[in-house]
Amino acid sequence: MEMESSTSTSKSSALHLKMEQFKGQSRLPKFAVPKRYDITLKPDLTACSFGGSVAVHLDIVCDTRFIVLNAADLSVDAASVSFASSKVLFKPWKVETFEEDGILVLEFGETLPVGSGVLGIGFEGILNDKMKGFYASTYEHNGEKKNMAVTQFEPVDARRCFPCWDEPAWKATFKITLDDVPSELVALSNMPVVEEKVHGHLKTVSFQESPIMSTYLVAVVVGLFDYVEDHTSDGVKVRVYCQVGKANQGKFALNVAAKTLEFYRDYFAVPYSLPKLDMVAIPDFLGAMENYGLVTYQETGLLFDEQHSAAANKQLVATVVAHELAHQWFGNLVTMEWWTHLWLNEGFATWVSYLATDSLFPEWKIWTKFLDEITGGLKLDGLEGSHPIEVEINHASEVDEIFDAISYRKGASVIRMLQNYLGAECFQRSLASYIKKHASSNAKTEDLWAALQEGSGEPVNKLMNSWTQQKGYPVISVKVKDQKLEFDQTQFYSSGSQGDGQWIVPITLCSGSYDVRKSFLLQKKFETFDVKEFLGCSIAGTGCRGSLCSWIKVNVDQTGFYRVKYDEELSAALRSAIEKKHLSATDRFGVLGDSFALSMARQQSFASLLTLLGAYREELDCTVLSNLIPISYKLATIAADAVPELLDLINQLFIGLFQYSAEKLGWEPKPGESHLDAMLRGDILTALAVFGHDLTIDEASRRFHAYLDDRNTPLLPPDIRKAVFVAVMQRVSMSKRSGYESLLRVYRETDLREEKTRILRSLASCPDHNIILEFLNFLLSSEVRRQDAALGLSVSSKGRETAWTWLKDNWEHISETWSSGYLLRFVSAIISPLASFEKVKEVDEFFKVHPNPSITRTLKQSIEWVQINAKWVQSVGSEKNLADTVKELAHRKY
Repeated sequence: MEMESSTSTSKSSALHLKMEQFKGQSRLPKFAVPKRYDITLKPDLTACSFGGSVAVHLDIVCDTRFIVLNAADLSVDAASVSFASSKVLFKPWKVETFEEDGILVLEFGETLPVGSGVLGIGFEGILNDKMKGFYASTYEHNGEKKNMAVTQFEPVDARRCFPCWDEPAWKATFKITLDDVPSELVALSNMPVVEEKVHGHLKTVSFQESPIMSTYLVAVVVGLFDYVEDHTSDGVKVRVYCQVGKANQGKFALNVAAKTLEFYRDYFAVPYSLPKLDMVAIPDFLGAMENYGLVTYQETGLLFDEQHSAAANKQLVATVVAHELAHQWFGNLVTMEWWTHLWLNEGFATWVSYLATDSLFPEWKIWTKFLDEITGGLKLDGLEGSHPIEVEINHASEVDEIFDAISYRKGASVIRMLQNYLGAECFQRSLASYIKKHASSNAKTEDLWAALQEGSGEPVNKLMNSWTQQKGYPVISVKVKDQKLEFDQTQFYSSGSQGDGQWIVPITLCSGSYDVRKSFLLQKKFETFDVKEFLGCSIAGTGCRGSLCSWIKVNVDQTGFYRVKYDEELSAALRSAIEKKHLSATDRFGVLGDSFALSMARQQSFASLLTLLGAYREELDCTVLSNLIPISYKLATIAADAVPELLDLINQLFIGLFQYSAEKLGWEPKPGESHLDAMLRGDILTALAVFGHDLTIDEASRRFHAYLDDRNTPLLPPDIRKAVFVAVMQRVSMSKRSGYESLLRVYRETDLREEKTRILRSLASCPDHNIILEFLNFLLSSEVRRQDAALGLSVSSKGRETAWTWLKDNWEHISETWSSGYLLRFVSAIISPLASFEKVKEVDEFFKVHPNPSITRTLKQSIEWVQINAKWVQSVGSEKNLADTVKELAHRKY
């Protein structure tokens, strides 16, 4: 018996080692190729569980005793697993799930025959509360709390609903059936319903087989909904589903969706490939998801209330819908081969969503808003802890962290830069060719470059590899010396460090006028031109007469993904051009953004940046002010840490900076005013309140009390509500709590998601750290939906230390409650604003004791921000003559 036992153990150990070889791999082995999934799901909305079965029609492509696929958080019924081939039924003799890798390994006792077969698996799971996989979302109907069942599979969570080959390249068709669905509920999937059978209080709903697609795009929703419906001109049925009673709030998105589908059909020269498009507002959902034919959104991304929604929310709905529908072509029809090429999906959808929105709403001048995308990309990519657009992914656990500003914003920015270089018509023709060639298949970055190179005749691959295969971007230093114009590129880091990257840079510039433009490719580190030959004029400092150039602006209208540093003479000339409004709004935005970044990197003094801001005192453009406001917030925070004795004067300086535009805009909406002015009013009033402008706070308080008495008062239209809420919080303290408690009451009483998020974004602006702590604890309560918690993490500068202590005290609960994709927001929002070397050490030591691999990249970036802030504070604190500059600017009369 002892001998027999030993032999058995040895055999088992050897077999275990064979199964172990599949652990820790970045990709699934290519033993089998799935062709079609027949999936049946039985969601139980009361017990928050589900059962199901899947029959996968597949091809065995080589001799193997193993089938390896993905499964996670599922109880697989080992007895149900079988593989049928040529009328022979094979049963695995070992079934094992490796949860850490999310894989299911089936080992058979004999070699499986090469050819087609069907793999059958039965399984059970939990409708979780993590907003990923197959999960439960809660809502109220007639005062009763109910559950709906929702899927969210991107990037790697289809495996949490059914066993599958959960990688983008394993495309297949899907035939889905939902069983035991309560008969009064709506059941949706990617395709239209083909059959519905009612059995008493339950029904079985079967859907048409889908076209070929990736697992992350499969979707199911079961719940109680109203809907509104429209059709495109070529007959595609479009619906918006939302909670009962909110159907009218879906009409704006419905109109945008129908028109956007038609725009993309014409732009890509390929029709939308499904018979219907459903868009669903989900109460518990993070962002939006482009599932083929069934796009899911959090409510603020899809619903618009004519009476209570702000202009900014209208713009948000339009751009989010346009982004998700772009994916129906760029992502769903043509899919990235692996997550390394995620930017092909997200960068492109971000860029083209602006193209579509501009077509629908030209009066919004939406391309000026695109500057925010560029700024977000430049900000993250200025870190030494950034990553290339094409980033190597070695494990599924790494994917969440690359859904960031590099994939979305830098990706979109380099696409726009390339389109500007190649020309709009050539770019469009080449894209249409790319989509036709790779439709219903997968593509890599080089496939897109090949199509654009073929269509344009330009060396696109060579040009773009420097932008996608290395991290970072250059700062172009421009100087005039002896009538020579010199260009020098170096890698820019916000830390002030020197990088060794080099790029092929499409340089554009204008000189003295937008009629005098030049462009060239900077392919070397350094290049020089004779000014007269290059520009046809001489450089004359800040003056202008005859053939002399008064100013030079490089990176015209900010179409390039790089920063520009000018010598003192050129900088002074640009400052004068800004004051005289000789520069376009986008270029005024660009000069400001570059100067801010250079000051942060300690390549330009704090005083010179404040002096430049003085040129913007009569600025009225929404685009420019939308950059000036957050910059002023950051500068005030740095000043509070570096030179607290000057903070009152600096706040006074910023109040003076924004008063001109505030007086022009006023508190009341003007008949026929632009969409942009409506958005700007709230931002300007918020800034004045944050900087302590008493008259603004007094007026806000008056309007707030009128709003508490009458929620429909014309004194508080949606566009200024956040500004008023922030203003009210500036005077809240533990001994004066009424404003805080009134806002919490409004939060609890309203059923409008947008109003709730406005309040959450406002409450942490309070300067009282005890109130901030109370509010942060409120964010963890059941009164705040999980996807909304991070909205309240942007605390006032006085609350940063409180927030960091709170994060440490609650880290165990937070890291268990929120999944990795959302956890990143807690880390970034609370750690990045810290600004001392002591905090760098504290943060590092805390996370060494509390490691979490899923936040590694984000944590590294956040710690780098703390170091950058600390160095900047140190530099500003030692800056000579800063006090004199601040006093002069604060008291200057205009």
